[in-house]
Amino acid sequence: MENTKLRRRVLATATATVAVGALALAGLTGVASAGPADSAAPAVSADSLSPGLLAAMERDLGLDENEARTRIAGEYRAAAVAAGLEKSLGASYAGARVSGDKADLTVSTTDASAAALITKAGARAEVVGHSLDRLEAAKDALDKAARSKAPKNVPVWYVDVEANRVVVNATDIRAGEAFAKAAGVSGGLITVARTTEQPRALADIRGGDAYYMGGGGRCSVGFSVTRGTQNGFVTAGHCGRAGTTTTGVNQQAQGSFQGSTFPGRDYAWVATNANWVPKPLVNGYGRGDVTVAGSTPSVVGASVCRSGSTTGWHCGTIQQLNTSVTYPEGTISGVTRTSVCAEPGDSGGAYISGSQAQGVTSGGSGNCSSGGTTYFQPLLPALQAYGLTLVTSGGGQPTPTNTHTEQPGGTWAAGTSYAIGSTVTYGGSTYRCLQAHTAQPGWTPDVVPALWQRV
Repeated sequence: MENTKLRRRVLATATATVAVGALALAGLTGVASAGPADSAAPAVSADSLSPGLLAAMERDLGLDENEARTRIAGEYRAAAVAAGLEKSLGASYAGARVSGDKADLTVSTTDASAAALITKAGARAEVVGHSLDRLEAAKDALDKAARSKAPKNVPVWYVDVEANRVVVNATDIRAGEAFAKAAGVSGGLITVARTTEQPRALADIRGGDAYYMGGGGRCSVGFSVTRGTQNGFVTAGHCGRAGTTTTGVNQQAQGSFQGSTFPGRDYAWVATNANWVPKPLVNGYGRGDVTVAGSTPSVVGASVCRSGSTTGWHCGTIQQLNTSVTYPEGTISGVTRTSVCAEPGDSGGAYISGSQAQGVTSGGSGNCSSGGTTYFQPLLPALQAYGLTLVTSGGGQPTPTNTHTEQPGGTWAAGTSYAIGSTVTYGGSTYRCLQAHTAQPGWTPDVVPALWQRV
C-alpha cells in the first residue's frame, strides 16, 4: 500500500525534526513512561511562535496566547509518541488522534494486550476492530476504482481513525454505496454519509506569498526548498505544469515549474532565478512571519494554520489524514482534510502547525466568510517525489527518502534503550541522556536536545 509504506518510511526521519526543545517525550517500547498523557505539556518558548500565528489561533480556535502555546507543545509531544507507538505496535496499530486544548493523545490498536504499552507511553489506549493497514487497504481499493473512472456524486472519502471506518461522503447515498461495491470493499469497513460538499481546486490563479503563472492566474507559495544548488519552492500541482513560467509577488520574473503532479496527487515545485533567496519563513500577513523549523506531520485533531495570498492567515484543526477527494479535474489521494477555510488564489499556500511545515493548500469547499472544509497536500511526499530539501531555521532539512542510518563514529545506536544519566559518544562528542527512551532512527544526540545533553 503506497500511503502506508510512505508513512512508515518517513516517520523516523520526520520525528527527528520536531521542535524538540518543547517536548517531553514519553517512554516508548520497553522503557518507563515520562508521565501520564494528561500531565501538562511544557509551554512552547516565547520566541518559537509568531504573534501572527498566535493571533490567528485565538481568532479561529478561541485560544489565548498561553493556551495556544500549551496546545502546540502537546501536539508536538503527541506526534513524537504516536510515531514511536506506530513502529512498536506494528500490524495492530489502528491510528492516533489528539483532543482538547492540552492535545490529549489516543492511540488505537486491534490487540488488547498492547493497551498497557500505549498507556505506559503516556497515551490513552483504545481497542478497535480494524487495523489502520486494513482500513487503508480498503481506501486504496476505492482510489484504484476512482483512477479508472472518477465517481459521480462522491466527492470525498477517507479513513476516520476515531470511527475506525472508511467514510465515503456522497451527495447521493446510493451512488456512494455503488462506488464502494464496484471497488470490492466490504460493507463492514465502510460508512456512506451524505454531504453537500462540492470541492474544487482553489486556483484563480513567502510561504503564503502570491505568484502568477505565465498563462494567467494566481496561486500561493508553499515552502522554500533547495535541490542541490538550485533554489525554489513547493506549491500545488494544479497551479501549473512543467515548463509553466512564473512571476513573483512583485511582478518580476521568478522561475518555472520543474515538476507537477495533478490529479492523483497535488504537488509541484518551481525553480527560481538568482534574484530569489529562499527563506525559512511563512508570510504572517501583517502579524509577523512564521519561522519554519521542520516538517514533522501532526496527528488527527491537531491545530493547523494556513497562509494564502487571498485570505491571509486562518486556522483550524486536522480532521482526517490520507483523504481522497474528487475535483472536476479528477481524484486526488493522500491529502489531509481540515476545518481551515480557504478561497481561490490560496492554492499552493503553506499549512503549518506551530513551527512544523505540514503541506500545501489543494482545494476545498465553502469560503472564509461562511466557513468551509479545505484539503492540503502533505509536504513530505512532495519533497520525496522531487528530491527536495526543505529550507528551515536550522539551515535545511534532509529530504525524507531514507531513514537516518549513518553513524559518524561513536557508541550511540538506534534501537538501544537508554536510561537517564547514560552517556554515549556520537560525531566526536559525548552526550548524557536526559530522559529514558529507546533510540529511534534519526533521533541522534546532536539533533534531539530534549533527550541528550552534550557534555
